[in-house]
Amino acid sequence: MTYYQPDRSQYPVPKADGTLDIDLASGKYLKLWQGPQHPGITGNMSLELTVCGDEVVEAKTHVGYLHRGFEKLMERRTFIQCFPIVCRICVPEPDFNEYCYAAAVEELAGIEVPERANWIRALILEMGRVNSYMMYLGGQAGSFGLGVIGQWTTYARDLMLDRFEELTGARIYHMFILPGGVRDGLPDGFAGRLEETLREIEEILKDVHEVMFRNAVFKKRAVGVGYIDPVLIEPYGVTGPNARAAGVAKDVRRDQPYLVYPELDFEPVVGRDSDIYARADVRRRDVVMSIDLIRQIMAKMPNHGPLMTKLPNVLHWKIPRGETYIRGECSRGEYGYYLVTDGSGYPRRVNVRGPSYTHAVALLERLIVNVNISDVAGLMVSLHTYPPEIER
Repeated sequence: MTYYQPDRSQYPVPKADGTLDIDLASGKYLKLWQGPQHPGITGNMSLELTVCGDEVVEAKTHVGYLHRGFEKLMERRTFIQCFPIVCRICVPEPDFNEYCYAAAVEELAGIEVPERANWIRALILEMGRVNSYMMYLGGQAGSFGLGVIGQWTTYARDLMLDRFEELTGARIYHMFILPGGVRDGLPDGFAGRLEETLREIEEILKDVHEVMFRNAVFKKRAVGVGYIDPVLIEPYGVTGPNARAAGVAKDVRRDQPYLVYPELDFEPVVGRDSDIYARADVRRRDVVMSIDLIRQIMAKMPNHGPLMTKLPNVLHWKIPRGETYIRGECSRGEYGYYLVTDGSGYPRRVNVRGPSYTHAVALLERLIVNVNISDVAGLMVSLHTYPPEIER
């Protein structure tokens, strides 16, 4: 495949220290700001762009518009009081924070989770993955002018939110995965209604494939743009679909299995072209795989058994001194929680490793150079980042 190569003769030449000698007074360059309040920005962050003509020669990511201090807040709350906080670190896929935090607490406290609860946890995580991808597909299409895709995928996401509301009582922040298990089992008739939802989402995905992925305009704007060289995967900490679209089959569910994933039949979805189009296609196929995993989980899940391990009084719960790192595969890549305890009733230190941190700062600033201004939004969305994971 031949990738677009711009004329760099007018671009500034890097100095010995790697910085660029950009003289804005020369008239060659113009500084533009994209965001933080902009439809082409994936949340409350901003890009400081220096352009030559209509192509970007330098970019700097600016965060700080959304900072809520999640990690510091958790150090001043009891272990159970942290749950209303962690789910807000990633709004489109909050359940993964619940799982990682709960699993970290369980490991340090020596808590054994009932088998049935682990199956329900895996079900919730895959349902959340579908939700996150639906939001992404609509945003990726919209960044290139295909607004109708966003309407379809928002509808599909809303169908899954109906199932979440039925299961947990809430549509967005569920707070259903607690240390020791889950809050409740599946409602009567839930399996049938979930299957109806999955079938409808499958039909929507067929339309998305026809209108988006076979669209000549989308192909022309997405193919060959935002190429991630596979040699950058490890140095830049690239994970998830961004890595798999480059042919690197990284998936924590398979590489370091957790919950019930060892009992499920799947292989990571991999691409090879490593551009915007390839990343979108990997995520579309990932939705298909998640639907299959949900069906496997529903077929194999025990119908009876405990859902929660007996815990001490959580208002006065003190966890032994220790530290642990729990990881898993969310829709954007490796997600992890580093938790340190000192024997008190509060976490000593909590550090969240969200994939958006590496993808939306260092990687984006490298990929965006030589990109046309009109493609900046599409490139950003293709990395599938959520600013709260950065400003946590």
